[in-house]
Amino acid sequence: MASNKLLMLSVVAIFLPAMAMATDYIVGDDSGWTINFDYQAWAKDKVFYLGDKLVFQYPKGYHNVFKVNGTAFKNCDIPPANQALSSGNDTVVLNTPGRKWYICGVSNHCSAYAQKLFITVQYQYGWAPAPTPQILQVSQPWAPTPAPTPSSPSKPAPTASVPDTIVTDPWASSPISSSPPLPTPIAPSWPPAPSLPTTPAPTREPWAPTTLSVPETTVTDPWAPAPAPWAPSPISSPPSLPTPTAASWPPAPSPYPWI
Repeated sequence: MASNKLLMLSVVAIFLPAMAMATDYIVGDDSGWTINFDYQAWAKDKVFYLGDKLVFQYPKGYHNVFKVNGTAFKNCDIPPANQALSSGNDTVVLNTPGRKWYICGVSNHCSAYAQKLFITVQYQYGWAPAPTPQILQVSQPWAPTPAPTPSSPSKPAPTASVPDTIVTDPWASSPISSSPPLPTPIAPSWPPAPSLPTTPAPTREPWAPTTLSVPETTVTDPWAPAPAPWAPSPISSPPSLPTPTAASWPPAPSPYPWI
């Protein structure tokens, strides 16, 4: 119990000075929240901490204040009217760190007259709270597997189909497969080849003369006339004639006896 009180006192001792040192900033100083004012130059040399306050002062009915995000700030997107601050003396407490964006939603004050403010809120003394510890769940190897929660039935994963074959010993006959027999291939029926035209054998016309074959031997008809008796016998080859020799005459007396 005493330790809890000590802890509370320590927290108060740390945050009480920060709370006491909180600063109220009048946006725009003497100009207030209005148009044609450079609010980024106004916030440039200021450091905003947790607990500080922004005070928007303006004539009621002429302006208002919307807290927006970065995209709406850039595009001057106006939120719904029920989110506007419109009292003319609006105070915004900076309770969270980070970037903050504010715009005026009246007419085109944001887009045409740059009536908008962007700041960054920091922690006091530059420190941030410790992050929340994360509890890691470590499953023990001996722990039982939790039962699956009922959910919509899931389809089982498809399994590859394996043909049913009978495995036999190497000395046995080939295994018999239970798969259906393959159909016997049917030879394609081709049209018969066209028959070649045949040349008919020439036929003898009735008016054509008959060709007589001549026998190798001459046949003598009985009615043929006998050869004439006066017909010369066939001439055989002539006998060889003797070679004529010159006659041997005595020489004639010479007319010139003195020769």
